[in-house]
Amino acid sequence: MTDDDREPSPGLPDGIRPGRVALAVTDLDRQVSFYRDVLGLVVRARDGETATLGTPDEPLLELRADPGASERADTETGLYHVAFLFPSRATLAEVLRRVRGRWRLDGASDHGVSEALYLTDPEGNGVELYRDRPRAEWPVTDDGRVRMGVDPLDVDALADLACGSAGVSDEATVGHVHLEVSDLPGAERFYVDTLGLNVRQRYADAAVFLAAGDYHHHVGLNTWQNRQDPPTGRGLDWYELLLPDESTLGSIEDSLRDADIAIRQLEDGNGIELTDPDGIGLRLRAD
Repeated sequence: MTDDDREPSPGLPDGIRPGRVALAVTDLDRQVSFYRDVLGLVVRARDGETATLGTPDEPLLELRADPGASERADTETGLYHVAFLFPSRATLAEVLRRVRGRWRLDGASDHGVSEALYLTDPEGNGVELYRDRPRAEWPVTDDGRVRMGVDPLDVDALADLACGSAGVSDEATVGHVHLEVSDLPGAERFYVDTLGLNVRQRYADAAVFLAAGDYHHHVGLNTWQNRQDPPTGRGLDWYELLLPDESTLGSIEDSLRDADIAIRQLEDGNGIELTDPDGIGLRLRAD
């Protein structure tokens, strides 16, 4: 039986979305400066060991100082990129203006469903900045999945939309989290069969894009770099999926227990935490 022949999961409903992404960092000051000054995120809280950044309305990023952490090894699974979603081309253009003035782009692509900019933070974590096209314009396949391409993006035309506003849009969110995993079928069994995400697109046998509802993707998985070891160095500590209500959280907890996956209650009592098959931390909360 192939992965496409498996009985489909009932799927998670629209309303589920990524929440915070947490990174272990060796130089907290440098990382805070990057996400504040280059991306425009607001520092919402900070002490000697942690910093929370985001918009004025919502936390998006947790940075935890770990000065002794080793650089992430080339063999370690973990973060491919965290993707920050902006509400319009104009707001994406403003971020592009800051990046060009204070940092450097690694690339830019038109994916059909979105326009995306790519860069790397000072400690090697991948970052995507993007805006979605209206859903009615998304290319779809005959079976209802999305068709995301990788076409050139006219960065100069995008930059021309910037008007010099300061800060980040209050509507910015974490749009998706893209992970590097060791075993794509095993990761898919966890995220689709147990957790309930839907397959939205495949790239051969090396990448799959998953979502709740009909979004193009909330979680990406790939094996492009053939990483095999669990994460131990700096980089992704955990990421969060926000659920619409306690009932949805309870249903997922039941599925996890049925699959004999160890879960722990969060210290604040508002959700659970676990690890995926590659040891990547995942937190689930009712939004």
